[in-house]
Amino acid sequence: MSSTGEGVWAAPGRVNLIGEHTDYNDGFVMPFALPHTTVATVSRRDDGVLRLTSTDMDGGPVELRVDDLAPGGPGGWTDYPAGVVWALREAGHQVGGADIHYESTVPTGAGLSSSAAIEVVTALALNDLYELGLERRRTARLCQRAENVYVGAPTGIMDQTASACCTEGHALYLDTRDLSQRQIPFDLAAHGLELLVVDTRVKHAHSDGEYGKRRAGCEAGAAALGVNALRDVPYDSLGEALGRLDDPEVRSLVRHIVTENHRVERVIAHLEAGEVRAIGPVLTEGHASLRDDFRVSCRELDLVVDTALAAGALGARMTGGGFGGSAIVLTETSASPLVAKSVEEAFAASSLEQPRVFTAVPSAGARRLS
Repeated sequence: MSSTGEGVWAAPGRVNLIGEHTDYNDGFVMPFALPHTTVATVSRRDDGVLRLTSTDMDGGPVELRVDDLAPGGPGGWTDYPAGVVWALREAGHQVGGADIHYESTVPTGAGLSSSAAIEVVTALALNDLYELGLERRRTARLCQRAENVYVGAPTGIMDQTASACCTEGHALYLDTRDLSQRQIPFDLAAHGLELLVVDTRVKHAHSDGEYGKRRAGCEAGAAALGVNALRDVPYDSLGEALGRLDDPEVRSLVRHIVTENHRVERVIAHLEAGEVRAIGPVLTEGHASLRDDFRVSCRELDLVVDTALAAGALGARMTGGGFGGSAIVLTETSASPLVAKSVEEAFAASSLEQPRVFTAVPSAGARRLS
């Protein structure tokens, strides 16, 4: 393959502003795209071979026959793009072989959807090269199927939709039941604010069973309450609903999902009213719920949140699936250096690996570069 291939495509990682673990409960989420992307240089092949290489991953080229792709692959990063090819072909799309080379600036294992970025950029490139005519929402669905079935990670639709559909300067309000979308203006700099991402460098793994346990518990709660999904439990009726649940663990999961959907609605109301600073306490409430009710935080994430708030941040919470990964911190731009320094010093004092801290800028979704 030449250095340019037939084309070059990019798909971003994402930060979820609010709405965590609601996506597989038919609920509301509000992600935005990061400037960090996975870039794919792609050419078609006529021999039925999928050849995958990466600047960022160990090991040489991996070659797979597209006719042999099936769930339960060898594991590792190549399962994500291979799963996309499998999902496209299983859906009836005529996709042949390809040479694909990846380069990425999306941190892996940081809860910033590096897996969705590689899935979406693969699907977008193959959609263009093989002229499949897929619109973005359908592309996201097929990428989710690749991750759910081929990779075996029971994730919701948010990450792939964010990577495929976000726009610059906005957060994406997504109803995960009907996939309706609304772009919500999210220009922090205009308000003298920054959103910091703190990558704790604690690697998370969704397919180790904990994510699946939370999802199964949510489904059990919906069944016990006689609803299709926890999205259908009204916030105003939460107390009555919790009183009908005997299992304390299920009760906690239900409480998080219902209150988290309500938090998404509150954040939208604040942003549309121009009350950007008012979302800070809502973010912090979300972290407490993820820590105490959903129990997916960890020592390092709690340290980021507690330290940032003590240093004057307006709000902070873990973002992503949990068990490690990243936290987000809303702060005045003028206070950002002090907040970042305080977090770094707190990690050093606790003999923890230095976190990676950067400013999150709402950026464009997946696109063709050349």
